[in-house]
Amino acid sequence: MSISLQKGQKVSLTKENAGLSSVLIGLGWDEAKRMRGGFFSPKPQPIDCDASALLLRGGRLIEQADIVYFGNLSHKTGTVRHMGDNLTGAGEGDDEQIIVDLDQLPAEYDRIVIVVNIYEANQRNQHFGMIENAFIRLVDGKTNQEMCKYNLSENYTGMTAMIFGEVYRHNGEWKFNAIGQATNDPGLSSLVNRYR
Repeated sequence: MSISLQKGQKVSLTKENAGLSSVLIGLGWDEAKRMRGGFFSPKPQPIDCDASALLLRGGRLIEQADIVYFGNLSHKTGTVRHMGDNLTGAGEGDDEQIIVDLDQLPAEYDRIVIVVNIYEANQRNQHFGMIENAFIRLVDGKTNQEMCKYNLSENYTGMTAMIFGEVYRHNGEWKFNAIGQATNDPGLSSLVNRYR
């Protein structure tokens, strides 16, 4: 049975899911419905959100190769894989997915932070206030059963990036932390500097 999480809530992934070896991290969002400003108003550009996984060692991002995103779909260890970029967020279900092989992830990696930023947010004058129904969910890679889901429901007007959550090791078990922290970082490069 899936657990519905609140902001800041932590949950054990391995305690309730014996033998958990891999997780699918699904992220989703929809463009908020907007009132049209009349016949001559410009058509809004689709909002392109990009999900990324930051693999931390000792709580820090050590090298560029530890960022898995649309430009680097697979970590050098092969244990974290991005399933591809969705340019609009249109449609039902997950918009982007990241698969993590927990069993095979080298021990020096203690934390995987999942972030989402709006591509060219400042140039396109876009922000997370224009997005609704944002969520992150974790699915058991073996059974395909959803373990937990966190719906981000705050007002994020003016914010251009989001730290959705993190999967981390603690006392020999894997846990998930529902973070939901919005930032005004203009892109991935400035967002990752928070972890260097």
